[in-house]
Amino acid sequence: MTPVSPDPAPIGLGIAGLGMAGTVMVQAAAAHKGYVLRAAADPHAAPRTAFARDFNASVYDDIGALCADPAVEVVYIATPHQFHALHAILAAEHGKHIILEKPMALSLADCDAIIAAVERHNVRLIVGHTHSFDPQIHVMRLLISSGALGRLGMIHTFNYTNFLYRPRRPEELDTAQGGGILFNQVPHQVDMVRLLAGGLARSVRAQTTALDPPRPTEGSCAALLQFENGVAATLVYSGYDYFDSDEWHFNISERGLPKSLDHGVARRALLKTPDEARARTEAFAYGSGKADAPSHQPHFGITIATCEKSELRATADGLMQYDQFGAHEIKIERGPGMPGRREVLDEMGRVLRLGTRATHDGRWAKATLEVALAIQQSAAEGQEIALRHQVPVVDDR
Repeated sequence: MTPVSPDPAPIGLGIAGLGMAGTVMVQAAAAHKGYVLRAAADPHAAPRTAFARDFNASVYDDIGALCADPAVEVVYIATPHQFHALHAILAAEHGKHIILEKPMALSLADCDAIIAAVERHNVRLIVGHTHSFDPQIHVMRLLISSGALGRLGMIHTFNYTNFLYRPRRPEELDTAQGGGILFNQVPHQVDMVRLLAGGLARSVRAQTTALDPPRPTEGSCAALLQFENGVAATLVYSGYDYFDSDEWHFNISERGLPKSLDHGVARRALLKTPDEARARTEAFAYGSGKADAPSHQPHFGITIATCEKSELRATADGLMQYDQFGAHEIKIERGPGMPGRREVLDEMGRVLRLGTRATHDGRWAKATLEVALAIQQSAAEGQEIALRHQVPVVDDR
């Protein structure tokens, strides 16, 4: 691609889906000098009205109309998981570049169809497994890949949340439609450890559990990933709303906000919520309430990397490095806007304006989905699953 002027015009962004993820991306884009919000699409009138009011932008009840809008250069897709392939292909057919929420799709075949459409229409795709964009993970990766800490040996990441007991639409509790933790939460962990370990996972051995019949999808998972370079990674996730691992993360929430711990509060609130789908829209859709800017870095539970010469742990404000001389804090500047989402926008900006190759492109995201599907298969079959579609990390800088 031909380099552009040092100060190009902002990229016109359209938001497809004004739910929780879309709302956070709206905040990130509004604070990002490289983007301007041009339009949004959502089936619900209230978030459309709020978006149009706040940004004097076009709104649509259909993603097809959003994709046809000539003012939109990039479409951010945060629609329900079962529509990701359909909507990403639609955006590509309209010549729009795409930022796609995780999971990329629900099958490897659908991933291939998206990749083919992107290549056929000569557009760019980034899949935003947001927490692999977190500043702490980025700095961890730089330290590990520099070789200064010696050989990476293993990674351990775990997260205990109330995920399964937040108000849900019916399909969000149906694994076949992309519900449960294997499509919603575990991909964050997979993407983080793949990024830190170099990308080429070799095999998966895992166990999942579905402990609550009224919410009949996977709610917890323990997995072991082995990489071609000898690195091992353990992933543990529970969304059952009993223990909250933010207790071990300085009482800072996933988004980087201080929180008051109240174990089991989501279960108790759900008992008073007769219409979950409506409650979800009212609580999380754009315009439903004020969303505070984070005062700390985002995170996804606890992540520890063991290297030959030290160990690294992500914290609320950076990293802790542990070595023979003790514990050392590495502060990371929080910067403007929404950390994590800001870096997703940065990567697309570099791809479009500088012609770099995306790290989190379609083949990378397909490899992450392959691991998530292998976790499901391993749990069902009780055996190790070999991986065949892995790709290495490509630095976009």
